[in-house]
Amino acid sequence: MSDREREHSSGRFLTGLAWATLLLGLWLWGREVTDVRHGTSAPATGDIAAVGRPPDVELPPAVQPLGQALPRRIDIPELGVQAPVVARGLDAEGGIDPPPFDQAGVVGWYADGAEPGAKGTALLVGHVDTETRPAVFYKLSTLEAGETVRVVRDDGKVAEFTVDDVTVVQRDRFDARQAYGTRRPGRAELRLITCGGAFDRAGHSYTANVIVSAYLTGTR
Repeated sequence: MSDREREHSSGRFLTGLAWATLLLGLWLWGREVTDVRHGTSAPATGDIAAVGRPPDVELPPAVQPLGQALPRRIDIPELGVQAPVVARGLDAEGGIDPPPFDQAGVVGWYADGAEPGAKGTALLVGHVDTETRPAVFYKLSTLEAGETVRVVRDDGKVAEFTVDDVTVVQRDRFDARQAYGTRRPGRAELRLITCGGAFDRAGHSYTANVIVSAYLTGTR
């Protein structure tokens, strides 16, 4: 293995470990927190950029949350994403255990949190890339407010979410309560999370996280 290959391999390994830091705050505030401030959108560097929420976008009203059911697939029409969803728990460091890099097209659901479509905030995580190719959430930051994310559930229902915010959060300013808290009490909300910003070769990790926020607006 060349020095360059070793560097990339080490970087990807440590990028995976960064999920532990990303989600460690979950245990500090529980499954649902209300009255959370909206994040401030900021441009990402590298090959993705934050969209944020344009002030003139009119969004549909939220609908009543569904009952509990396991997620099976996520569809994001604007990105051409149709990916299986698998339950993930916590790793030895106390953070979420994302899908392995050899399953770059799979999305992980934090199974100790809310189910997508049920009351609370459901968390779905996916890789932005691997050592050799883009991964399932490579284009996540190109989503815009008003666009649609669908989650197929094992009760036969499809929970349809509307994106209301796309934010790039720098790792050194990460606030778990702000990122994951339910923004309006009683709603079914969704967060899609991946790495963002630049790949810091010195630190062997990405400098930020992309967080897409959405809320339930329909059911099929």
